Amino acid sequence: MNTFDAKHIKNIALLGSHGSGKTTLAETMLFEAGLITRRGRVEDKNTVSDHHELEHERGSSVYSHVLHTEWRNYKINIIDTPGLDDLVGETIPALRVADTCVLLLGAHHGVEVGSELIWEHMQRYDRPVIIGVNALDHPNADFESTVAQAKETFGNAVSVMQYPVEQGEGFHRIIDLLKMKMYVFKDDGGKPEKQPIPDSEKERAETLHKELVEKAAENDEALMEKYFESGELNEDDMRIGLRKGMMARSCFPVFCLSALRNMGSGRLMGFIDNVAPCSIEMPPARLADGGTLERKADGPTVLFTFKTIIEPRAGHITLFKVMSGELKEGQDLVNDNTGTTERINQLFIVDGRERKSVKQLAAGDIGGTIKLKDTATAHTLHSPGVSVKLRPIDFPAPRLWQTLKASDQKLEEKLHAALLEVQKEDPTIVLKYDRETSEQLIGAQGELHLNLLKWKLEHHYKVEPVFGSPRIPYRETIRKPAEASYRHKKQTGGAGQFAEVHLKIEPWYEGIPEPEGMPLRGKEEHDLVTGGKLVFYNCIVGGVIDNKFMPSILKGIMEKMERGPLTGSPARDIRVMVYDGKMHPVDSNDISFKIAGMMAFKEAFENADPQLMEPIHELEVRVPTELMGDVMTDLQGRRSMVMGMVSDGRSQVIKTYTPLSELDRYSTTLRSLTQGRGTFTARFHTYQQVPSELQHRLVMEHKEEGVTI
Repeated sequence: MNTFDAKHIKNIALLGSHGSGKTTLAETMLFEAGLITRRGRVEDKNTVSDHHELEHERGSSVYSHVLHTEWRNYKINIIDTPGLDDLVGETIPALRVADTCVLLLGAHHGVEVGSELIWEHMQRYDRPVIIGVNALDHPNADFESTVAQAKETFGNAVSVMQYPVEQGEGFHRIIDLLKMKMYVFKDDGGKPEKQPIPDSEKERAETLHKELVEKAAENDEALMEKYFESGELNEDDMRIGLRKGMMARSCFPVFCLSALRNMGSGRLMGFIDNVAPCSIEMPPARLADGGTLERKADGPTVLFTFKTIIEPRAGHITLFKVMSGELKEGQDLVNDNTGTTERINQLFIVDGRERKSVKQLAAGDIGGTIKLKDTATAHTLHSPGVSVKLRPIDFPAPRLWQTLKASDQKLEEKLHAALLEVQKEDPTIVLKYDRETSEQLIGAQGELHLNLLKWKLEHHYKVEPVFGSPRIPYRETIRKPAEASYRHKKQTGGAGQFAEVHLKIEPWYEGIPEPEGMPLRGKEEHDLVTGGKLVFYNCIVGGVIDNKFMPSILKGIMEKMERGPLTGSPARDIRVMVYDGKMHPVDSNDISFKIAGMMAFKEAFENADPQLMEPIHELEVRVPTELMGDVMTDLQGRRSMVMGMVSDGRSQVIKTYTPLSELDRYSTTLRSLTQGRGTFTARFHTYQQVPSELQHRLVMEHKEEGVTI
């Protein structure tokens, strides 16, 4: 295959909402360049990009796929991404390694929910953007409305580069405002005929051309001076200005497309070749330590891995971008994340499921290798003797947590091993064990994400997962003082067991004065693992309980606090004064005083107006202004305390304190209420008292479970 230097390699990510035509456009670009002889169709399950069996089953992209095309001595690497927000773990790595984002908008739908959500991710990566208005041959296509929505949503940087002469089923002519030509397509698309702009379109074309010239000139002082002097810029000048505008994100050129009928893709590829920046023209890459890496064609070899694919036969396939220097087959590189040395034994480029061997890759190119020993997604590999670690990929936190176990307990180990493999491919799947509730938890981006995980576990790893709602980590405490005593006496022949403990418990809070009316012979403060505090006082006088038994009494109390008397939840913020008791010279021992202390504490706790506490999360919900009412109503039904609302462009950010028990599957509800346009973040805030009726229900449920307390 052809060899390309760093200046002739362009990397684009195809982005857009579900159904915007990304996969069809990628297929058309490969066909237009002659790399495939027949265009596949998503419906026919024969496209180069969507080749996975799960994608064939669903009829849409589930994974990001790397392809390449060659156009007029340039190589264009294409990353076709899924358009559903649950699959953002596939989109974000593509944004990280792309040099230009091509955002597709359906001319019949305009700026959809998926487009807005993807735009939010694009904003964080500060990449040049090209907007493609696709499906202009759709009966309901509306180019002007789509562009107006784009300007409202993405800002005035949206710049019309082309516009259609007609739209709908008769779409076949495009006015190009850079070349000031009209492209006329045959019914089956392909290479258009260039014609002069007709008289009926000249006025509109000249007006829009002038706007485009001004947009190009404003990005360069020399061009601005030239424009002021002559009132015009030539095509080459405009390309320079537009490239600078794209890199400064002050210009988002708009192109006209019908990917399905192969209209406009060639002109788009030509613009990517001639105007869109290549990798070594992009700003330096940021390093983990805050420094930067210059993207040099002749610099040290530096790779950044952005995707891991696991195939039954090939094993682990690692996809990467050459950030600097040149990579050759057989080269040894150091993994800066692990310190290990990896040899690149096989080097290839990827086109969907196909892999084509190459001997070397230049700076900016995207390639793959297999069987790296100790390399994962978002690792940095570099030449020996240098130290470079690129900033990791910032994946979003899970929005949905569920418990997870195998349907057959014998397959638990197999399930765990499968999940570790899945995490290598999809870092947005998060696995953790909750020691407090003794539950295995799985974190995902939403219901669809969870369903896709289930499909993969069942079909690829032959293990059936069972999901469920996690237990809520309640806490127990008391609201008033109480006293209790307990005598433990047991005789089984020979030495028996005997201990008697009298104690008093009180609510503890920061700054509480020391107990009055009791001799304080010793004090221990314990910060509990589950939060809160236990303060333990030795108030024994006269030697009625030997000091050597006090640690056993404390141990019994702490064990009962780990599984509180109300619901088995950890107790917190209590102080205990042991002030009296009895012991036997022969039968008293550590276990006796541990049991006596535990049972005395339990009785006192039950008489001290026990209170169940629930975790409260600080919730921020971002929703379109027009949908705020429905979301607010739902939040109030979830016992939320609304703390305020902040306007953020076309959206409102609602800030609340909401009980964690009310947030189970909230991502699903919010998506339904807002047609997928709402997002939220939640983080732990504090513990607050559970309402009395809810406490009564939870206590009764705990008793019905038959748990001994």
